[in-house]
Amino acid sequence: MALDRQQPEVRELLSKYQKKLKQELGEEKEGPRYYSREYLQFKKENMPLPFTLYEKACNISEKIFKIAPDPKKAKLVQDSINTCHLNITPTGATSISLLAPMLFILIGLFFSVLLPIMTGGEIAMSGVMLFFVIGVTMIFIITKIPEFLVNTWRLKASNEMVLTIFYVVTYMRHTSNLEKAIEFASDHLTGPISLDLKKVLWDVETEKFESIKVALDKYLNNWKDTNMEFVESFHLIISSLYESSEGRRLDMLDKSLDVMLTETYEKMLHYGHNLKSPITMLHMLGIILPILGLVILPLVASFMTKNVSPIKLAVYIAVIYNLLIPLVVFYFSKTILSKRPTGYGETDISKNPKFSKYKNFIINIGSYEISISPIWICIIVAGILLFIGITPLLMHAASNTDIVIGHEGVQVVSLDTPEYGTYSFHMLGYLNSESGDGKVGPYGLGATILSLCIPLAFGLGLGLYYKFRTGNLIKIRDSSKKLEEGFGSALFQLGNRLGDGLPAEIAFGKVSDVMEGTTAGSFFGLVSMNIRKLGMSVKDAIFNKKIGALTQFPSNIIESSMKVLIESVKKGPKIAAQALVNVARYIKEIHRVNERMRDLMSDITSSMKSQISFLTPVIAGIVVGIMSMVSYILSHLRGQLEKLSTTGGTGSAEQFSGIVSFFGDGIPTFYMQVIVGIYVIQIIILLTILLNGIQNGSDKLNQRNLTAKNLLKSTFLYIFITLAVVITFNMVAASIITGAIG
Repeated sequence: MALDRQQPEVRELLSKYQKKLKQELGEEKEGPRYYSREYLQFKKENMPLPFTLYEKACNISEKIFKIAPDPKKAKLVQDSINTCHLNITPTGATSISLLAPMLFILIGLFFSVLLPIMTGGEIAMSGVMLFFVIGVTMIFIITKIPEFLVNTWRLKASNEMVLTIFYVVTYMRHTSNLEKAIEFASDHLTGPISLDLKKVLWDVETEKFESIKVALDKYLNNWKDTNMEFVESFHLIISSLYESSEGRRLDMLDKSLDVMLTETYEKMLHYGHNLKSPITMLHMLGIILPILGLVILPLVASFMTKNVSPIKLAVYIAVIYNLLIPLVVFYFSKTILSKRPTGYGETDISKNPKFSKYKNFIINIGSYEISISPIWICIIVAGILLFIGITPLLMHAASNTDIVIGHEGVQVVSLDTPEYGTYSFHMLGYLNSESGDGKVGPYGLGATILSLCIPLAFGLGLGLYYKFRTGNLIKIRDSSKKLEEGFGSALFQLGNRLGDGLPAEIAFGKVSDVMEGTTAGSFFGLVSMNIRKLGMSVKDAIFNKKIGALTQFPSNIIESSMKVLIESVKKGPKIAAQALVNVARYIKEIHRVNERMRDLMSDITSSMKSQISFLTPVIAGIVVGIMSMVSYILSHLRGQLEKLSTTGGTGSAEQFSGIVSFFGDGIPTFYMQVIVGIYVIQIIILLTILLNGIQNGSDKLNQRNLTAKNLLKSTFLYIFITLAVVITFNMVAASIITGAIG
């Protein structure tokens, strides 16, 4: 009886702890997923910073403004959350997509309506509309963030899939243990799949799944729709565990890597064929048409600014060209990259002991090294150029004067002087506004030339930052890649020496003598020297953290190959020899298919390189020159018509006055050049990200290095072309005006 009375309490207690266990294991759907302290620490060490910031924002938004999505959308968002290991809910993702834009629109209302009312100023309804349009756009963008995150995650993960199969197959050839093979792969991978595989092992250790096979099957379900070849390869690896014959087991492992390589090449072949159309559309809609559309803007602006301030119109154009169009290009680029098949990734050098040191700018003074963060150098350079670029605005704000050239030479005169408009050259060129805003400008050629320093500040600042940040690291990685390219042949020779019965300690020396003068020969020579002169074991000669050979030649592929050697040599030299020969064959096969894929994409990538380095800056520079010439002609034509309307007869005065009324102030070339210059820099960065993604998948180091090269080259080309065309076209415009006036 006492037991029966206690049963409801026991059931309630069991229910309470079952719910808590489900939450800890991530099976509870209500509220954010809860993990143990150890897993959260493990996740914190492996998750990128932007993901954690987005998690915090979503969880805070869910507490403040909780909005649940519809069930269909919630399932899609939950799949994205599971893929990226995010500690949020679909409700949190939906809440922030509405809360953040609403706050932005409210801030816009405060500055555009409430603040002017409080200070007695004019209500800016155009500002309200601007904030509203940007806020609505933000809803669409923030809603797509989980999709963007999962596409970025998949791109990074797909870049490691071939290496994942390579590491698992390499390990299982000598030790048929799936759990150890997955652990081996997770230790040598550095991207998302490393985290995924560690999570698979974690789920087995915490008994969420009963075996590694069940946990792996659950994980592979995430890739069935996008990377079926990865799933098939793992199924072949799992099938090899059930083969009774050693020969069939090894054949099954070889088949798994062959399936991965073959399917990857075929998918990349189709991707390359289907890529030409979206790249062409992106180039036309995101670059050519917007830049050519700028040609007619001076004409349109000269009529619109009769009733609208030129500065306001310039702000609207800046929102279109420096915000909306780059966002469209970014979205199309992400869409194109999301369809990219599995790649191969690049050599990871993060384990190099000099990695942190070489991220800085190093100055050698005698035996001393001074390490300076590149950010300070770039801030100083960009700050000086930016100050020079805004000099016309500072001069106008500080002294209301201009530098002019007339019969008496160069002078500094006040803008309020009656004779100001009679001088032949104005550095700033401020005019009386037709829209009633007082003096507007600067329209002068000198101001336009000085404005070139503003895009130069951004282009040179970012370019130098990425150059200093990645220049030394790229050299280290190129050295490691050179070693990896020749490492396959070196492993063949080492395997043959071991197959002849030589101990590993002697075999390293023999191979280093044969391959003297090569990078692989230097690696084996260093191992041999550590063994002979320092009396180290083979393992210490390679893996010692202070003087091991891998400290001088950091590479995950080489490290994994050497670990395979250490493990297999315990079973005898014959097994070690066979293991190394197979690893060498795998490396050569991966390199061969990778080169075929690069050749396949060469047409598209070469076209994009020409767009980035030549076409975009040249077209933009010519367009700015045309804008400057049109603005010069219209402003002087308006001035001459105004003179004629006041000096002509009664009839002619009315006619010319009617013509003058069509013309407004026009947008100063100073502002238009800044808008176009910044737009060019944005497009160069976006196209570089797209180019690197097509070529190399997710490779941040190479992306930043390419960005540095393209920014520096294209920015200087844009500045040179713009300067030459502006000066030339203004001289032509001056001769046209002089000839017309007679």
